[in-house]
Amino acid sequence: MWLIRSIHQRQRTIVKVTDSIIKFQREFLDKGIAFLKPLILRDVAEDIGMHESTVSRVTTNKYVHTPQGIYELKFFFNSSIARVGGEDIASEAVKNQIKQIVSGEPGDKPYSDQKIVEILRSQNVDIARRTVAKYREVLGILPSSKRKRFF
Repeated sequence: MWLIRSIHQRQRTIVKVTDSIIKFQREFLDKGIAFLKPLILRDVAEDIGMHESTVSRVTTNKYVHTPQGIYELKFFFNSSIARVGGEDIASEAVKNQIKQIVSGEPGDKPYSDQKIVEILRSQNVDIARRTVAKYREVLGILPSSKRKRFF
């Protein structure tokens, strides 16, 4: 009986954590990656009344099927980037914006990291050039000098 109760308790905990994540990330689930909000373990832990380490353990190696695709629960926890005169934006959403900017750049004159910063600033995202370079590398995007197409 103890084992069965423990399994049921674990299932309830996973459901509580997932419900809380859904509550925080509802816009992302409805509209897409651009609407992913910054979220930390503490936010969910306080929401459901559990310790951060419990939330961390529960979200490790667990996946959820959403209208946007299948994601590991850890995906929903990400840092924030300041927005000029607005709500913060999730780092994953900024990475997605960088990917879109690079995919739309002219092939003969690719954008430098500084130019990407300027484009993002025009979209009210305040980000450092070093951060753009870091995100570009994480995304597997080459530097501008190596993205140039000569034909």
